[in-house]
Amino acid sequence: MSELQVGNPAPDFSMPADGGKTVSLSDFKGRKLVIYFYPKDDTLGCTTESCGFRDQIKEFNKLNIGIVGISRDSVKSHDKFREKYDLNFPLGSDEDGKVCEAYGVWKEKSMMGKKYMGIERSTFLIDEQGKIARIWNSVKVNGHIDEVREAAQDMPKAA
Repeated sequence: MSELQVGNPAPDFSMPADGGKTVSLSDFKGRKLVIYFYPKDDTLGCTTESCGFRDQIKEFNKLNIGIVGISRDSVKSHDKFREKYDLNFPLGSDEDGKVCEAYGVWKEKSMMGKKYMGIERSTFLIDEQGKIARIWNSVKVNGHIDEVREAAQDMPKAA
């Protein structure tokens, strides 16, 4: 599959989410959406990133932007993660990895000389028409949430 580019339609998805709910791209039709893919619930970088979005949710709401976090963790894991850190947006459970593959974030990684497959921390900003407006790959957590919010503020208003 070719890599997603700015201007491409965001790949559609519907998956189980925390709290026994389902989260879908179509839930955000007509709104901007931040989708961030993260490797694992309750690990340092993922917790910092998730809490950063939590702490700025009011700023994103003012811009009419939804937020969805996605990992391959189970719904049960998401429930614990959300409760522990009082997260205030849906966490999608992509246990079969189909959404990660559709967005091109399931990649070969390397740690201490061992290669393995995992989620490359990535963020996608989707416009009101469901098109990709911005992509961040290999995200470094520090300063990232501010960068995403600023990019969203700079997006043109929907016609």
